[in-house]
Amino acid sequence: MTITTTMPMPIIGRDKEKRILGNCLESNKSEFVAIYGRRRVGKTFLVKEFFNDFSFYTTGISGDGKKSQLAAWNNEIHGSGGKDIPPANNWFQAFENLNLLIERQSKSNTKINQGKKVIFLDEIPWMATMHSDFLPGLDYFWNRRASSRKDILLIICGSAASWMTDKIINSSGGLHNRLTRQILIEPFTLKECEQYFESRRIPMTRYQMAESYMIFGGIPYYLSLMEPHLSLYQNVDEMYFTQGAPLRYEFINLYRSLYKNAENYISVIEALGQKGIGLTRKEISAGSNISDGGGLSKILNDLSVSGFIREYKSYGQKKRDSLYQLVDFFSLFDVRFRGKHDEYAEDYWLRFASTPAYFSWSGISFEKLCLLHINQIRKKLGISGVLTSVFSWRGIYDGKGAQVDLVIDRSDNIINLCEAKFTSKPFLIEKRYSESMRNKKTAFSNSTKTRKVLQTTMITTYGMQRNAYSAEITSDVLLNDLFE
Repeated sequence: MTITTTMPMPIIGRDKEKRILGNCLESNKSEFVAIYGRRRVGKTFLVKEFFNDFSFYTTGISGDGKKSQLAAWNNEIHGSGGKDIPPANNWFQAFENLNLLIERQSKSNTKINQGKKVIFLDEIPWMATMHSDFLPGLDYFWNRRASSRKDILLIICGSAASWMTDKIINSSGGLHNRLTRQILIEPFTLKECEQYFESRRIPMTRYQMAESYMIFGGIPYYLSLMEPHLSLYQNVDEMYFTQGAPLRYEFINLYRSLYKNAENYISVIEALGQKGIGLTRKEISAGSNISDGGGLSKILNDLSVSGFIREYKSYGQKKRDSLYQLVDFFSLFDVRFRGKHDEYAEDYWLRFASTPAYFSWSGISFEKLCLLHINQIRKKLGISGVLTSVFSWRGIYDGKGAQVDLVIDRSDNIINLCEAKFTSKPFLIEKRYSESMRNKKTAFSNSTKTRKVLQTTMITTYGMQRNAYSAEITSDVLLNDLFE
């Protein structure tokens, strides 16, 4: 069977996801696919641009009740060829109407009805309102209607990733093990951002792309707001700081659209935004004023599944000592700069980008950028085929705190202690910095009692200026390597 797709705008990256969707379209059985990921990451765009047409497409309505959700569904049934099908008053009727529509389409000879019937239900967490029968209706439709056919491709999608995993992917009810595929849509990598900027003809150096990533992450919607005729700094001001900027209230709206009791989630995010390396549960509880119990566990799990934070162990520590770190770039940016909305509102970022505070912020953000491009770092180090674990570490040396933000523990008995530096020119290692790195290595060795070989790796934008101290660096990774 030939896959027919229409791409008025190019689909950047997403090669694995496109391959999965293509395989589902070609298979000789009905397929049930769940797509999930952070809001604004491009889930709907991928599905709508990949497929030529839909047999049925509808989307949930944020914040509306069952009556409005069903009204939208009935309108789509009407517009898809079911003008004489009576409107549904509950979800069981709604899915029966969908089944009737599909059976009618199967008997017609129009082009859309040849091959797989693609059904796309977008933002289903909004459809499944409290005390609604949406999930039982979906369960009945798939198990009793669609799965027995060979020509249905049912795609469900949702931005509330924790809801999708709890209610669909890990369902213990009628939808248990019913999915044939699941696709997590993640933010663009640096390389995919570069491809996107090129497709939009937005002139930008890789250094500027890294700056953009440290503000907006690899979130396609945010990148789509950039104007090609403006510089990066002008775009940041126009998109976030000026009156009426499209992202001025994005942070609040983002979390309110995803979670009930959103203020508690926001409190956790704001607490995590205060410390780059992350916080323990107790520290989060103290910083957010949320008791350290089941409620906090749910918040941390929901935020982790959605990709806003990550849970990890500090090297040598046990599971109970896990740290939680904010890794969503835009959330980190908003927590840091929200209070600056009214300070030089028209050109705040233009002014700020030349201050010492900018380089402090960019240094912390660059460390996170490196963390999210660990596969590219492993490739540059020549250890793509070596089993590795990634940690951070913090300890004490000579009575003072010491930390390494990126530790790569390798199965070939080597540990890379990575230092990340975001500078506008080659980085110069001076005597004081060299001593600091040696002290960290000593502290790490004494604290962890490791028997592995310790190597220092520098990750920089433009490399290092060669001198006597740079010779102590075992390996180096450049910004260009993160674009691989």
